[in-house]
Amino acid sequence: MRQVVLTTLVFALCALPAFAQDSDGGGAAAAVQPPAPPRAQEAGGGVIKTGSEWIQNIVQPDPQRNGFYAVLGSMPTASGISAGPGYRQHLFGGRAVVDASAAAAWSRGYFGQATFEVPHAIGEHVALGAQVTRQNFTRLSYFGIGPDTIEADGTNYGLKNTDYAAYTTVKPQSWLTVGGRLAYSQPVSIDRPRMSSLPATQDLFSLATAPALIDQPAFLHSDLVVDADTRNYPSRPTSGGDYRVTFSTFSDRDLGRYSFHRIEGEASQFIPILHENWVIALRARVASTDTADGNQVPFYLLPTLGGSRSLRGYDDYRFRDHDLLLLNAEYRWNIFGALDGAVFYDAGTVAPRFGDLDLTNLKTSYGLGFRFHSDHSTVFRVDVGRSTEGTRLLLNISDALKPGHGSFSIPYVP
Repeated sequence: MRQVVLTTLVFALCALPAFAQDSDGGGAAAAVQPPAPPRAQEAGGGVIKTGSEWIQNIVQPDPQRNGFYAVLGSMPTASGISAGPGYRQHLFGGRAVVDASAAAAWSRGYFGQATFEVPHAIGEHVALGAQVTRQNFTRLSYFGIGPDTIEADGTNYGLKNTDYAAYTTVKPQSWLTVGGRLAYSQPVSIDRPRMSSLPATQDLFSLATAPALIDQPAFLHSDLVVDADTRNYPSRPTSGGDYRVTFSTFSDRDLGRYSFHRIEGEASQFIPILHENWVIALRARVASTDTADGNQVPFYLLPTLGGSRSLRGYDDYRFRDHDLLLLNAEYRWNIFGALDGAVFYDAGTVAPRFGDLDLTNLKTSYGLGFRFHSDHSTVFRVDVGRSTEGTRLLLNISDALKPGHGSFSIPYVP
């Protein structure tokens, strides 16, 4: 009963403003409206807007265009600024597309993927695809398991893995998406970190405190996502919301000790004020992990908090455990042209059991940020987050409350 009550409260935090907005009887369907015109302050353009649009055309090119493009920020949290090339080619008269990209971050490793997709496999509503991913992260953070870990116990480790996936996406409505993936991951390699000022995870932790630190199985893993999205602009929303539920499973194919499944719920809502010159942005996320008797969750697949998309005043991957609760709130306003300001407040916690999650003793952070953007996309974001563990400067190229994250990925990305 406590689990049901907590989940209801978390989703209500974001859902109630949406119902208030649509109280004229329009409901969810009324939220899907033609895009609002650009803000009055943006009409004159300016140097920042021109520069933002130029960057956007490089890093977010028209998906219907063939050829090379630039890849920025495709690596997980804590990888720093990453960059690399991408190439896209449409085949068979546009009925299929091949896309390959790679990115590297200084001293943090590299990431590469190749995708083959049939975007309109069955009419206009069903897409099918296959993807292979190779990643080598040379420095990821680990502080232990639980909400009361100590910052001084921070360590680093390296992780390599190759993943093969097939996926399908169904869009019965423009605002509703149902997606599924089935993937096979080769055994992960946990290595000693490179160019790290912190101790190696292998030196301070053991199998008891970092499950699967030494022995690594291959995984057959899958997920099912149901997503209702009424945001006006996915990369820079000023109205609407996104509500999604994800079911994931990881099956240990070698050792029989690390199988588990997870359910996650996420809700975000964006409330415009004064013709979208001010926006209140809210997000809530919960995750619950369950294992069979005798099984554990590998430490690198436990739900995690910390960093530029969760608790911005804490280190990346600062807290992790089987279950997670995250709440974010932002007040955004237009400063001039293509520059927005934001003040934010983050709160969250992790726990070994879902029933232990509650709204007391949350880890909190707050801060100030700036967003450089085109009319419809966030191009560059700067946040300064403050917590009991210090102040952090964060740089990113996506919206701070962008729905979805790396729960299907290896490692789990907050």
